[in-house]
Amino acid sequence: MRKKFKLFYLIIVFVSLSSNLIANNNFYLLPQDADKALSAILKNIDNSKESIKISIYNFTHKKIAKRLASAAKRGVKIEIIFDERSANKQKKRSMLYFLAKYKNITVYKLKGKISKRKKYHGIMHLKTAIFDHKKILFGSANWSYSAFSNNYELLYITKDYAMAKKLEKYFEEMKKRSKLFK
Repeated sequence: MRKKFKLFYLIIVFVSLSSNLIANNNFYLLPQDADKALSAILKNIDNSKESIKISIYNFTHKKIAKRLASAAKRGVKIEIIFDERSANKQKKRSMLYFLAKYKNITVYKLKGKISKRKKYHGIMHLKTAIFDHKKILFGSANWSYSAFSNNYELLYITKDYAMAKKLEKYFEEMKKRSKLFK
């Protein structure tokens, strides 16, 4: 009887932990989960109370940009690091120019590290977001219409304080190497 109770107890603990992990994690494959992924991004922006830190290579999705602008108007501090070359190439379509004008939004441009032979710079190719220091988003998807409708991408969102702190530390290191966008 005691062994059955222990087994039953272990199963209950396992099921609880598993459902907790599932509740705090969302995994999306684009384009098939595009609507769900976009909704999740917008929900996390809308639910942010304090800060959002974003590093993104290419950002042309107006709906996401408008939600970030609304969050900034609510007092959420938003920082965005773009790749320098990508931002310069995409002037007409990039949300960099739209978002940089808002109070509470600070935009940076980052050039990748110089190659060993000093012939070229790498790129800032991350696609991440940190919401209120505890929830993170990462994956292969840029915040562009192509990523959500045409490309094969993935997006993962999780509430993990330790991962958020590590990513936030890395974000701050990149920010030190960035140039303020004006």
